[in-house]
Amino acid sequence: MDTELLLKNTSRSLYLSVQVLPTSVRPAFSIAYLLCRYADTIADTSLLPAPKRLAWIQQFPDLIQHQSPEQIAALAKEVSGKSDNKHEEALIRNLPSCLKQFNYLSEELKTIVLQVVHAVCEGMQIDLSFFPTEPGSVKAFQTQADLAHYCRLMGGKPGLFWSQLIEKTVSLSVARETFFDWGQQIGDALQIVNILRDLPKDLQLGRCYFPLEDLQAVGLEPQDLCKAENSIRFQPIKEKWIRWGLERLTVAKPYLRQIPKSQFGQRAAVAWPVLWTADTLYKVFQSSHLLNPAIRVKIPRSTIYFTMLATPLLWLSNSFFERWLTGKINKIANNG
Repeated sequence: MDTELLLKNTSRSLYLSVQVLPTSVRPAFSIAYLLCRYADTIADTSLLPAPKRLAWIQQFPDLIQHQSPEQIAALAKEVSGKSDNKHEEALIRNLPSCLKQFNYLSEELKTIVLQVVHAVCEGMQIDLSFFPTEPGSVKAFQTQADLAHYCRLMGGKPGLFWSQLIEKTVSLSVARETFFDWGQQIGDALQIVNILRDLPKDLQLGRCYFPLEDLQAVGLEPQDLCKAENSIRFQPIKEKWIRWGLERLTVAKPYLRQIPKSQFGQRAAVAWPVLWTADTLYKVFQSSHLLNPAIRVKIPRSTIYFTMLATPLLWLSNSFFERWLTGKINKIANNG
């Protein structure tokens, strides 16, 4: 199967972003996403016990690098055949196609793809080794540093990968290390919004990413978050980490200025997820039922389409993007 079709079927929103990227970076971005998505499938499959999933996740970067046919076949056999998602099954079957496209990349691009896969797999190893596997049990990270580290692995390092690709196509007016740091901070913000939005689902898996020191400061234990009526008591923690995400999202303003206005696709691919993250943080901020698994926090499609329709203005004006993002951030800051 064509990897473009795999990407379209596994992440439609990301597929839209990829279509506007320069052809020189599109393959590396697509393959990195598909390989990380494959690792996610391994980590989440119900076909294998947690220790077996952990073993495969630990091996996965090495599998990409050395591509043993026997190891690839064994992995596919163990994680395929019972998913309700036909597109996920297609991804599982087509790991060889993804690896074939990986092999076409330059050695430099292979290196940074492997780096981001290593980081994401390290985050997944935390999920599989730290959190409990027995039903009904919930465990929380101990400290704020634990959550920040997890966000860096699962969001910041992909943000670094994305920044490394951009740096190959533009002339930066700041030090590349500064640009890379901004990219990681944006990635951190994108990850914390995922954690906030997916909190009820993660709790059902026994995972509370919000640190015990925060919970105990407001008189909560991890298990208490499984009760929807505790949403109000969770409010101070929610608002704290929303602010943490917003602080990191603000660096998107100087970050976008590094991308020339002639690079239409890359500017859109940066601006879209940043603006949608700010919109989602506002929806999370507004929600008084964040712990209720029956209520899904998400932005409407109309918001996504409106942002895309405004893309020409995002191409032409840094100031327009900055005012737009500032307005979204201030909706939270002025009500916090």
